[in-house]
Amino acid sequence: MGDGKGGGIHHKPGGAVKAKIWLALLAIYIIWGSTYLAIRFAVETIPPFLMASTRMLVAGLILYAWMRIAGIPRPTSDQWKAAGVTGLFLLLGGNGLVSWAEQRVASSVAALIIGSMPLWIVLVDAVRPGGIRPSAVMVIGVLVGFLGVVILINPFKTMGAGEKVDLIGAIALLMAALFWSIGSIYGRENYNRMPRQPLLTSGMQMLVGGAGLLAMGTITGEWGRLDLASISSRSIIALVYLTIFGSIIAFACYSWLLGAAPTPLVATYAYVNPLVAVMLGSLLAQEPINANILISTALIVGAVVLINMARWTNVLGRRKAF
Repeated sequence: MGDGKGGGIHHKPGGAVKAKIWLALLAIYIIWGSTYLAIRFAVETIPPFLMASTRMLVAGLILYAWMRIAGIPRPTSDQWKAAGVTGLFLLLGGNGLVSWAEQRVASSVAALIIGSMPLWIVLVDAVRPGGIRPSAVMVIGVLVGFLGVVILINPFKTMGAGEKVDLIGAIALLMAALFWSIGSIYGRENYNRMPRQPLLTSGMQMLVGGAGLLAMGTITGEWGRLDLASISSRSIIALVYLTIFGSIIAFACYSWLLGAAPTPLVATYAYVNPLVAVMLGSLLAQEPINANILISTALIVGAVVLINMARWTNVLGRRKAF
């Protein structure tokens, strides 16, 4: 799976790998960009935490069983702990809050606010013990990005005349982005404690995160609000799509890309996903694209590009120093 990483792209096999890389990138661009709209459709008639837990538990079981059948050794308790903590931050705190918030907030708005996650990563990394101090360019990126978030939410209705964004839903999405950033940093710092196979790690994270989502759904009384007879076909189709495409196929593509393509290229999904979500929300759910949406999209996506460019410039600089 890592054969696409060298200079063989100029030969015929490399050309085939290059085509596969772009197909895999296109898959995660479209699939992960469309999951926000799919979540909106799914939570129309399915309680959000139970919906998310179903998606994660089914996908996690499939990925875990797939890896074990393929002969991957059983994870150790320490590996379960590292993957489980990451899964709780990413899936219970992150995905769970997104699913809950999309009862109140348009999918395009949700995608843009979650698109601010790299800004949170810079902030969390800066304040945690032993973290990475941001460069001046990254600080500018964070300020520009959060300006875009403020314009998008427009809490005091001082800018534009777009539809009002539900403040509680927006706060939940900001918290989701924060949880995702904490989970991402924890996962990065504890990478060596997890299995070397990304799909096995993803399956473990989904199983633990899915169990957490199930517990949250139970605590918040969602079983009492679940009416199987009233679940719409659109919600069922969306849930199946999220499970198969969002949580299995896209993760398989992403895991393969991590070994086959340069990391900065793989990271471009962070720029493209919000754009795909905004377009699909407008085309398929008649979500408005107003001036606030356009300005905030440009600021948030531009800030993420700036931050990632600065980050990789620093990484390359450190490598050259050695």
